[in-house]
Amino acid sequence: MAKDKIAYVCSNCGQESPKWIGKCPACGQWNTFKEIRVAADTKQQAATTAAASAGHALRKNKALKLSDISNHDDPRIDMHDDELNRVLGGGLVPGSIVLLGGEPGIGKSTLSLQTMLRMPEKRILYVSGEESAHQLKMRANRIPHEESDHFLILCENSLEHIYDHIKEVQPELVVIDSIQTIMTEDVESSAGSIAQVRECASSLLRFAKTSGVPVILIGHITKEGTLAGPKILEHIVDTVIQFEGDQHYMYRILRSIKNRFGSTAELGIYEMQQSGLRQVSNPSELLLSQDHDGLSGIAISSAIEGVRPFLVETQALVSTAAYGTPQRSATGFDQRRLNMLLAVLEKRVGFKLMQKDVFINIAGGLRVTDLAMDLSIIAAVLSSNVDTPIESGWCMCGEVGLSGEVRPVNRIEQRIAEAEKLGFTDMIIPKHNLQGFDQKKFHIRLHPVRKVEEALRELFG
Repeated sequence: MAKDKIAYVCSNCGQESPKWIGKCPACGQWNTFKEIRVAADTKQQAATTAAASAGHALRKNKALKLSDISNHDDPRIDMHDDELNRVLGGGLVPGSIVLLGGEPGIGKSTLSLQTMLRMPEKRILYVSGEESAHQLKMRANRIPHEESDHFLILCENSLEHIYDHIKEVQPELVVIDSIQTIMTEDVESSAGSIAQVRECASSLLRFAKTSGVPVILIGHITKEGTLAGPKILEHIVDTVIQFEGDQHYMYRILRSIKNRFGSTAELGIYEMQQSGLRQVSNPSELLLSQDHDGLSGIAISSAIEGVRPFLVETQALVSTAAYGTPQRSATGFDQRRLNMLLAVLEKRVGFKLMQKDVFINIAGGLRVTDLAMDLSIIAAVLSSNVDTPIESGWCMCGEVGLSGEVRPVNRIEQRIAEAEKLGFTDMIIPKHNLQGFDQKKFHIRLHPVRKVEEALRELFG
């Protein structure tokens, strides 16, 4: 009988080594190599056979010419959830494996359960390694759904027993909640260890690819904010989706980090309710507060995440530094970019903020990466510094360069249309964006600017 082999894997990037190394040569991190026990070849072959027998027969592949491969889009499985379909790239691809990650209590299991309950036409096997069947029944009772005999629940932690049930049930979709609680007999370690997560995920990947049955894995998040387990877990799956949001707020953000079948810039927004997660079709109404008239330090920006435009409220507070070193804090915005914008405001515009604390917050706890937020950040900081509110009905978008120029942004027509739809009367845009579209079809007043000084003059006179 072949003996198991010992290998060392970097928990940060997945780099393998036959011996322990202090510093990873791939990612440069120290003390990240963990010892794992690699199953012998006979066990690997047995696992592959079990995964194949649980589904359909193994597909025999052969080398093909590029010209012989047919041009057709992958068929998609409708998840009956517009937000989830958008993030997945149009639906779930058969034979794909999706990793859904998020902090504890954020709503990963609720999202998965309510999505599966709304697909009565599919035979679904929901495998739970964390909750009992009674707990899942109590959660399902809170979610409006139609009763279906095609939704099956299995409370099991053994991967081999899961394959036995898959062979018996023959599901069209498998959900594993969560991958850190599943363990296989081929690895002599506890559930949740690097070796167990690696082997279980690899076996489920082989099952998905050989049978054509899509698999959704739910994963935990470490205290550093990354998915628990080896980094190779993110490499082997087709799609990595992050479910994020502050537990003190009622909404949740579904963000695609990796997607082999769609864009990684898509964003889905949900609102947590007693009856489950509600899709937010118009996020601008959720992110904008209606009672900021007469308050300084607030600017509205037209941002885009993926293909969806929405208006975001930017809040700033500038006060005299209580200690020798002024504080720079940003919530929902890149702090390094905030420091750059403050340097531009001081060097190019002439406002002295060196001895003042600056705090930035994106209202509602949303995290935005759109560079068009730069102009609203500067406007909010200056509004708070001089304690002068920005008139209601004004919004803006524009990227700010190091020389103080306002650079053009993409999809300007969608940004303007979203602002006009929500009743804004004036909008500051980069001057270079005026070229290429018809201004007459918009009723909102556009104020093109070329420099930051011009934008501030339009706002404050």
